[in-house]
Amino acid sequence: MHPYVALAKQTIEEYVRNGRKPAPPAPLPENMTGAAGAFVSLKKAGELRGCIGTIQPVHENLADEIISNAIAAAVRDPRFAPVAPDELAALDISVDVLSPPEPVDGPETLDPKRYGVIVTAGLRRGLLLPDIGGVNTVGEQIAICRRKGGIRPDEAVTLQRFTVERYR
Repeated sequence: MHPYVALAKQTIEEYVRNGRKPAPPAPLPENMTGAAGAFVSLKKAGELRGCIGTIQPVHENLADEIISNAIAAAVRDPRFAPVAPDELAALDISVDVLSPPEPVDGPETLDPKRYGVIVTAGLRRGLLLPDIGGVNTVGEQIAICRRKGGIRPDEAVTLQRFTVERYR
């Protein structure tokens, strides 16, 4: 198991079982000392069970980013009830570490298998990670982002793309 996934798993188990946020590993492994946006995704029986993340880092290191987002994915994703202790063994956990987003001129520079996308209209924003099952076209990717951000299909938007390193 990759150390990012192990940290997310340990965090979720500690928080769900005991209500405690664990401390980051000490000393921090070298691959966790830098800052980056990260998403923690939970699946149960192949279905999404929680997914929360940050586009840009909000913590000083990746370990704290993963810990915070793992807890949020398990108990604060508004689409799902909090994870119960009896579900822990059935969870599949992945961690996506994001590259910094870059603006793009239009959808022709996107690829839903390679790039995640951020669609923005004013203060509203929707994001979709890359390589999501069932999302095969740029149009589908942008439409999902619009819905997530509460952005109408006819509103003008700006687009950004990013890549991820996905760990399972």
